[in-house]
Amino acid sequence: MAAVTVDKNQGHYAFVAVGSNMGDKKGNCLRGIESLAASGDTQVVECSRFYQTEPVDYLDQDWFVNAVVKVKTRLDPHGLLETLLAVEASLGRERQSAVRFGPRIIDLDLIFYGPRRIESDSLVLPHPRMHKRRFVLEPICDIEPELLHPVLNRTVRQLLADPDVGCQKLIRLGE
Repeated sequence: MAAVTVDKNQGHYAFVAVGSNMGDKKGNCLRGIESLAASGDTQVVECSRFYQTEPVDYLDQDWFVNAVVKVKTRLDPHGLLETLLAVEASLGRERQSAVRFGPRIIDLDLIFYGPRRIESDSLVLPHPRMHKRRFVLEPICDIEPELLHPVLNRTVRQLLADPDVGCQKLIRLGE
């Protein structure tokens, strides 16, 4: 793992989407969350419900299990991204798949990092497709429905109300 960059203050809140559609899907998500929490510089503050969700973009694959965690981190956005990628790799994720948006054992996506806007080769914040994905919006609404998208200037609840998003199939899993 590359050197970790740490912000000098107490920490920042960020939202991380968690998903899996291979093997023990919910177990994979829980292992990803536990590994992130064990990384040392990031604390899981809250976890959404878990949802079974239909695939988006590449449809010929199993449904996913998805959730979102709100974290408090001392890492800067790029450092947090490096940690997420390291957790994915430790759980067996291979990013060199032949199919974009295809099956994955674990997927950890940085969705928001406070109100920050970033556009770099390795990171775009807020996540560039999050506002079109019910499997991200619904879990964030479990945690913080009035969270404001800093580019679109709409709350997560408002984004979820879009008819194109609302038609995506999602089933809340039992506790």
